[in-house]
Amino acid sequence: MISAKLLNDKGILVVSPRNKLESVDFEFLRLLSDPYIRKHGSLNGLLIDAESFPGWEDFAAMLSHLRFVNDHQKKIRRVAAITDSGFLSILPKLGNYFVDAEIRHFDFHDRDKALDWLRTGNTH
Repeated sequence: MISAKLLNDKGILVVSPRNKLESVDFEFLRLLSDPYIRKHGSLNGLLIDAESFPGWEDFAAMLSHLRFVNDHQKKIRRVAAITDSGFLSILPKLGNYFVDAEIRHFDFHDRDKALDWLRTGNTH
């Protein structure tokens, strides 16, 4: 299960995995993000707010996740992962091979810093 909201004024999708990810979670993310992308061309950013990575419910959920990434990777400018999870902290290194978006890891307590970077590209 995933919790998500679109910050329309900033063009940022905030995603918080709560339990194992399911296929329907990625349909929910499409419903939130795609109308904004159609109107504006892209999202400024995606904030993954996850203290730890819960994994996937099943193989179909993992495929839905990969399809979402593939379909949206050119439509999201920056991705920030705020986490203390070892798995998610390596996301920037892995993601650079698969997506066009600039990806950064932030410590779990640096949410405001991550949001600022997604909006402006600055990490003050």
